[in-house]
Amino acid sequence: MPLEILLVLVVGGIGGIALLLHLSGRSELLVMSREEARAAWLRHVPGDDILDVTVSHTGHAALVQTNEGPGLIWAFGADTVARHLVDFDLLDLEEGLAVVFHDYSAPRVHLQLTEAERQRWRELMRP
Repeated sequence: MPLEILLVLVVGGIGGIALLLHLSGRSELLVMSREEARAAWLRHVPGDDILDVTVSHTGHAALVQTNEGPGLIWAFGADTVARHLVDFDLLDLEEGLAVVFHDYSAPRVHLQLTEAERQRWRELMRP
């Protein structure tokens, strides 16, 4: 089979799979409740004792207070990512906050927060 035809088949197949996933709703961001955020945090960090969970108004992120200090969990497609809040910077954005981790595996997270949420989350993120 000529390389040009193989290339078209591979690119078309990958594009078709991406289109099917998008049309079936699997590319939408996860929306979490307090209980779902708690369960997701324990899936990522099973040894932590959770003291409190604060979910953003969009449901795409949650601030978790644990015995180890504050942590952040956020939607990454239909799944979640969780990090303890150590060694990070906060940047104010027009739509919320940006958390800049000093970690190459999760360099920056944009949080959509209301003005009231932004102030509250800043207080809760202090170690």
